[in-house]
Amino acid sequence: MVREVISVNGTVLGIIAPHPPIMVLEVGGVRAGVTADSTEAMDVAHRALTAFDPDVIVLMSPHAPVVRDAFVIDTSEVLTGDLGAFGAGNVRITTGGDSALAEAIISEATASGIPIVPRSASPALDPGLLDHGALVPLSFLDRESRYPLVELSLAFLPLATHRSFGAAIRRATERLGRRTVFIASGDCSHRLTRDAPAGFSVHGAEFDAELLRVLGTGAFDELEHIEPSLIEAAGECGLRSFITLGGFLGESDVHTRVLSYEGPWGVGYLTALSGSPALLAHLGTPDRGVKGGMPGATESAPVDLARRTIGTYVRERRVITEPPSEGLLASRHGAFVSLHRAGMLRGCIGTIAPTQPTLADEIIHNAIQAATADPRFPPLGVHELDDLEISVDVLQPPEPATQEDLDPRVFGVIVSADWRRGLLLPDLEGVDSAEEQIAIARQKAGIGPGENVNLERFRVDRYH
Repeated sequence: MVREVISVNGTVLGIIAPHPPIMVLEVGGVRAGVTADSTEAMDVAHRALTAFDPDVIVLMSPHAPVVRDAFVIDTSEVLTGDLGAFGAGNVRITTGGDSALAEAIISEATASGIPIVPRSASPALDPGLLDHGALVPLSFLDRESRYPLVELSLAFLPLATHRSFGAAIRRATERLGRRTVFIASGDCSHRLTRDAPAGFSVHGAEFDAELLRVLGTGAFDELEHIEPSLIEAAGECGLRSFITLGGFLGESDVHTRVLSYEGPWGVGYLTALSGSPALLAHLGTPDRGVKGGMPGATESAPVDLARRTIGTYVRERRVITEPPSEGLLASRHGAFVSLHRAGMLRGCIGTIAPTQPTLADEIIHNAIQAATADPRFPPLGVHELDDLEISVDVLQPPEPATQEDLDPRVFGVIVSADWRRGLLLPDLEGVDSAEEQIAIARQKAGIGPGENVNLERFRVDRYH
């Protein structure tokens, strides 16, 4: 078969890919639906990669073995790994390596004074073993292992050295005539919300917005000049991968198309394609915008459904009819719909456990109740729709807990005594301790301070 040649400054395409294991269906199950935007974007990237039909994939992972003062490259003939550490050992990828290209990269880097070592230099570097920073992107982009792979680690060298390393990789691919896709695996800020695994920083969203701005210009070299204190505060893991990609792509005729950005669980997940405008147009990869509260964002599916439900009911007194649900909206969960205007609560109604056939039905029912039947507020008026802020909390199943098990930033609480039951969602402004959380939930249920209670805790997936 004759392959059509597609040029992007020669023979390269770049993909920025997130790597949370939970977005892999076999790991996350229903919860993988929270990252549906990223999953859809990765499908677009997969189609672009397949259309490009490379000779080799070069992938930089923040979770590959790291040597502080040098880059590490895997020269193995076979690379393999699975997601067993995340409960999905059946997700296994075994692919061929490209040792000739790996050796050429070592040669080019060494000639440029860039320190680099092969993983085969030490058993501690686990040569041939793929980490989740590689496995997650590959499970979406090349699960069939159609293309040989060279995996790289980042290093704790200056950011400019990563750009130089990317340029050396490019020279090596050109010397061997390899048609190459470079996958920059990495996540953005890990500190977007108060329940984020790495803690919260007000600068997390600021860093991600700056990252998206720079990538939108195509001027990858500007990534090196982001304020170091902002990088540190963000707690990111992808910046060095992205800078290396920029060095690989070169400095001219480069465009980046953001396929998705979202920030569930307090971590920013970015999916994008980079290459020449002609290539991206040929591959048919339109910009899809960014999600999760960034400038220019479009709303997540749960919030979009709640907003359409409320708008239709308040204007027309009609309950919308949705097509059959799929993905997250087809699952069954309790859900709370919260409404705010000008920073003030305007309604909040929810269900602890599912009461409807699907989550979509749960959201439709609770959205109407929050807008019209919260006893603390009058029904919502048409004039209030335009500036209405909506969040949807999808509840995970509760589990028994003690006060010591609670963290109001991470877990909601259910307090019960006989038939009385009070619930408080997590990460609420002004609720800073488990004691406060329990006291408010007691009050909501009409349970006195001296009464014995049972405690349960639960997590939520919050959509803004």
